[in-house]
Amino acid sequence: METNSLSKGGPVDPDDNHHRKQTKKATASGWIGSALEYYDFFIYAQAAALIFPQLFFPSGNPKVAIVASLATYGVGYVARPIGAFFLGHWGDTHGRKTVLLVCMFLMGGSTMAVGLLPTYHQVGMLAPTLLVILRLAQGFAVAGEISGASSMILEHAPFGRRGYYASFTLQGVQAGQILAAAIFLPLAYFMPEEAFNSWGWRIPFLLSAGVLFAGYIIRREVDETPAFANEADAAALPKSPIKEAFVYCWKDMIRVVCMALMNVIPVVATIFGAAYAVQAAYGVGFPKSVYLWIPVVGNIVAVLVIPYVGDLSDRIGRKIPVAVGAVASGVLSFGYLYAISIHSVPLAFLMSILMWGVVYQGYNAIFPSFYPELFPTRARVSAMAISQNVGTLITALLPAVFATVAPPGSNNIPMTVGTITLAVTIIAALAAWSARETYRIPMSQLGEPDARPMDKAEYDRLRAQTVADEKLVKASA
Repeated sequence: METNSLSKGGPVDPDDNHHRKQTKKATASGWIGSALEYYDFFIYAQAAALIFPQLFFPSGNPKVAIVASLATYGVGYVARPIGAFFLGHWGDTHGRKTVLLVCMFLMGGSTMAVGLLPTYHQVGMLAPTLLVILRLAQGFAVAGEISGASSMILEHAPFGRRGYYASFTLQGVQAGQILAAAIFLPLAYFMPEEAFNSWGWRIPFLLSAGVLFAGYIIRREVDETPAFANEADAAALPKSPIKEAFVYCWKDMIRVVCMALMNVIPVVATIFGAAYAVQAAYGVGFPKSVYLWIPVVGNIVAVLVIPYVGDLSDRIGRKIPVAVGAVASGVLSFGYLYAISIHSVPLAFLMSILMWGVVYQGYNAIFPSFYPELFPTRARVSAMAISQNVGTLITALLPAVFATVAPPGSNNIPMTVGTITLAVTIIAALAAWSARETYRIPMSQLGEPDARPMDKAEYDRLRAQTVADEKLVKASA
């Protein structure tokens, strides 16, 4: 859509109902698909921290079981670069819509299968083996979701609104995490522990079937993006988008790898933090039902904050919010872990809201527009998927690293884990600062070495016109 608007010298006509509807459908598709994929991904994360050590591993050594369970969480990220190569290629050669449907069905099927697995006490080592296989399938599937959904929304977005609309991809991710934790809450509150450990933990995994059906209904109604369709019509689709990505986009791919290390914050907030707070071996003693509210509240705040941050990036650019959000959330990780260490539930809630719900969104709300804007249409999904998933793979090793360098019984866990976290977020901030600013570059020139940003005054004028047109259409609806 933006490519067409720029060729005419202004925003898309607000009376163009088809374009407007496709923007809404693409945004809804990205939102619900991301919610499904990350609901599935994070119910595994919650279970790996809270109950899988007791269900899928030998019970003789609790410390070893915790490390092993958190390592299976990381295994899902091992498959992500592999999935990124396959699914990124698919998205750049067969279209954004097709790859998103593939991702959704792979994730939904593997997640439901986890809910049907036998435990270690039933089948021995076959149980963790099957768990690892399904986690690999989850990782493969999720590898193409964010890059595909972000590219689809970005390429459907109206002029000057790419950051705002693309941010809904991550709003869906946060909503999926809310749903993942919220499903566990009534189970933790109302089910006897024996029943929950026996069969209650399976319910969240099996419930993903309903979201999968809803996601399919929405995604099948979305048209292919104008940018991809223009490439296909001009016979400009590359035979090997992955090769083009590595030859022409390698510098920005390295930047994205480094920025994607920001996944360290959700690792601290929802994975290691959960194990540190509730596992008996650490001795902190947060009740599971209480701790699960912490990421829920943080994510509720994030859902509210994300669109405003996305909109802010359309006005001031992508780089400043990403860099500031990265470093500040790294600093706040010390306070969050300290709150857990002193058993302070109110302080843990406050630090979670600040670190995860507000400050981290300076990065989280913006990367769905910033990453794909760094790459050209012909290799966009491949370049983003590969580089982002390599970065998140590195951070996926951190729960096991944290549990190793700061095991149960060690001294000053908040300082040890917080220092590593801050160092990682500084790397991400420096990578963002070294990238080109993209928010005023026309869609047709994104990722091109000779791309020139629009004059800021002209950009601001046209963006204001787009916003006014959207308000007018909304008021008359």
